[in-house]
Amino acid sequence: GEVTAFGFSSKAPAAFAPGQTAEMRRGKALEVAPNGDFRIASPEEMKGKRGTRIFYTSIDPPRFTLENYRNVLFSEGIGRSFINTLTVTIPATIIPILIAAFAAYALAWMQFPGRALLLAVVVGLLVVPLQMSLIPLLRLYTDVGIGKSYIGIWLAHTGFGLPLAIYLLRNYIKGLPKEIIESAKVDGASDFEIFIKIVLPLSFPALASFAIFQFLWTWNDLLVATVFLGNNEDQLVMTGRLRELLGSRGGNWEILTASAFVSIAVPLLVFFSLQRYLVRGLLAGSVK
Repeated sequence: GEVTAFGFSSKAPAAFAPGQTAEMRRGKALEVAPNGDFRIASPEEMKGKRGTRIFYTSIDPPRFTLENYRNVLFSEGIGRSFINTLTVTIPATIIPILIAAFAAYALAWMQFPGRALLLAVVVGLLVVPLQMSLIPLLRLYTDVGIGKSYIGIWLAHTGFGLPLAIYLLRNYIKGLPKEIIESAKVDGASDFEIFIKIVLPLSFPALASFAIFQFLWTWNDLLVATVFLGNNEDQLVMTGRLRELLGSRGGNWEILTASAFVSIAVPLLVFFSLQRYLVRGLLAGSVK
């Protein structure tokens, strides 16, 4: 690059232009050329004395390169972290969908005492910050013996995702035609058969909508993975690995953009595969 300004004090690092002579203490003079060459003149001998700090500002021309992507894709342990992320994300997406689908059908079409209160509790849990439960859950998992394990993080993501899943699926299932459910009951079908053979196939748009949200949340998660898995090399997820690539003080900030593109490749694939169901699943049940 080319030097555009220089200085000898941290308080004024760009006080002089290249080619100017900077007058320093004890009669010293400092000159810096645009190419970075410098000259220090002193009336006294400088042998054995502390050197002079020089601050400079330079403009580097843009350079188009794929080096940042190579650093991210071929860094040590990135493949293992990718497998760890899939190991966390796939079960943490499927388990809450299975549980929430049964609960949503029960809240929508089954009659039992306390149904309205239970639905109110589910809606209330939507506003509870998950950060409030991290430490109590970790202590509970440690006492039970599943701390710092995949089972623990699967259960954590399941609990954090269930309120929205139940609320979303319940609204969709409640909007299904009542005549279909009643006709199946007249024909002698049980609630389980109605759910498996009728409600579940018709609820695929809502299931796909929640699957997109849950997959994106768990794939991009760093906080929950750090708390329930830690930073062990064998269990480090993608977000944790990319964080370590930045260095302890974030010095390698230039790989942030490359890391973002690499990390969103799989979520984009999932989103575009299921996006046609997203709007249908979100809007269903909201308008009569």
